[in-house]
Amino acid sequence: MAKRKPIIFSIDDDPQVLRSLKSDLRSQYKADYRILSVGNPDEALSSLPELKKKGEEVALFLADQMMPEMLGVEFLEKAIEFFPGAKRVLLTAYSDINAAIKAINDVQLDYYLLKPWDPPAEKLYPVLDDLLDDWQAAYKPQFNGIRVIGYQYSPHTHRIKDFLAGNLRPYEFLDIEYSERGKELLDLNELTTHDLPVVVFEDGSSLAHPTEQEVATRVGLNPNAKSDLYDVVIIGAGPAGLGASVYGGSEGLKTLLIEKRAPGGQAGTSSRIENYLGFPKGLSGSELSRRALTQATRFGVEFLSPQAVQKLELEGQYKKLTLGDDNVIYSKAVVIATGVEYRKLPVADIDKFSGAGVYYGAAMTEANACKNRHVFIVGGGNSAGQGAVYLAQYARQVTILIRRPDLSKSMSSYLVEQIDSIENIEVVGRRQVVEVKGEDHLQSIVVENIDTQEQVEHPTSSLFVFIGAKPNTEWLAGTVFRDEKQFVLVGRDVMHEERFRKVWLQDREPYLLETCMPGVFVAGDVRSGAMNRVASAVGEGAMAIKFIHSYLATV
Repeated sequence: MAKRKPIIFSIDDDPQVLRSLKSDLRSQYKADYRILSVGNPDEALSSLPELKKKGEEVALFLADQMMPEMLGVEFLEKAIEFFPGAKRVLLTAYSDINAAIKAINDVQLDYYLLKPWDPPAEKLYPVLDDLLDDWQAAYKPQFNGIRVIGYQYSPHTHRIKDFLAGNLRPYEFLDIEYSERGKELLDLNELTTHDLPVVVFEDGSSLAHPTEQEVATRVGLNPNAKSDLYDVVIIGAGPAGLGASVYGGSEGLKTLLIEKRAPGGQAGTSSRIENYLGFPKGLSGSELSRRALTQATRFGVEFLSPQAVQKLELEGQYKKLTLGDDNVIYSKAVVIATGVEYRKLPVADIDKFSGAGVYYGAAMTEANACKNRHVFIVGGGNSAGQGAVYLAQYARQVTILIRRPDLSKSMSSYLVEQIDSIENIEVVGRRQVVEVKGEDHLQSIVVENIDTQEQVEHPTSSLFVFIGAKPNTEWLAGTVFRDEKQFVLVGRDVMHEERFRKVWLQDREPYLLETCMPGVFVAGDVRSGAMNRVASAVGEGAMAIKFIHSYLATV
């Protein structure tokens, strides 16, 4: 994203003077500033709110005093309402010096220049150089991009933030309770707190109380397929789906990748993956997702997001997929890589605080709000450990609550060692959360000692939950065989089902990653018996494409 240059804004109703002024300003300052020149003060004033909405900054106003539509002093007085930090210079004739001197008090005028200013190297640039140096000394560049205005403990606001973060779209969060900039943007867009959350885009436009789909459309995501028929459709853009898409695209298959929400899956929310082959210093889940998606796109893979698949059916040799918007596409083969999601904490009223203090795998999204606070994590797996390490950079104290005595049997040893070395992380074994309390957001949790049943209440506004996983397979009910935990059965496990001979009408056995529906394969955490590691998921995605080649050769 290109850095915006601050603006030098000149206003003069005399076209010849304005051209000369514009030329001199560009000659000296175009490398560091954007030069805007307007001949009508009313037009200039009307442009200021739009510049403000877009997050532009005006470093200096240079206005002619004797304009028939509006005196320069009057213009500056109105302009400083939008950009109070901008330096203010008045262009005057010798006869207007008294007005200029008066303006020093009336509009905090920084300087007045007599016309003509030739030569500019002596009479213009030294003055403006000093003023711009002063302005730069106090200048703090605003964030250049999407801004989300809302309440910190609003579930809707959290969903929008998490959606943008998951889709690798940088944004700035402005908490309306504390951010003057947020309040100012609401006023500029003629909105109120009843419209929150509000998303303000780089072009200054805004969406009030938006859905994720509305935001997706505005940031360039594509939920609509370009074709009706594909060689392979991959459902889910976690590591397994991304791996399958890279290999499918690179091997010449017409490949479509569909993601319900954001690429990366659970791995995409990880702050640091340190045991992935080829990255000795580790990399974040979002960086892995970005690299993989870029690689897949380079191989011609089409990516749909946000889009869901709600039904999978056989029509002859083709697989019919009904999307969330009821559109239909067909494919010769399908890879199911829908992954898993964190289980909900089984505590009364927990849903009341979801996105309002209770977060499921959202450590990176909410870390900034945890500065100097005591936060709690429930869970003892790698995701919990990675979340704790990341949050420890922001929070005053991070407490990991686990049911086991310690982390040794549930977390990779490199993470256990890392956690042991971080002073503001504590691990408390044989503990469980039994109650959550608060009004409009989480304010405390009650933690029980499993051995003694002693209960202690801890004040906190942030509880991060990383417990277990359930597969995203509800939409497959009645379509493919699943185990007792609803993970999808493949290969020889399919053949052990009593129903197998009734549904499998092929002369061959199912391939290693193939379901009971010929040509439909499974990769990653959604598979029954999966390893739950990023490397194995990527590998299974690649394997699925190998088997698809074998399958396509037989139909």
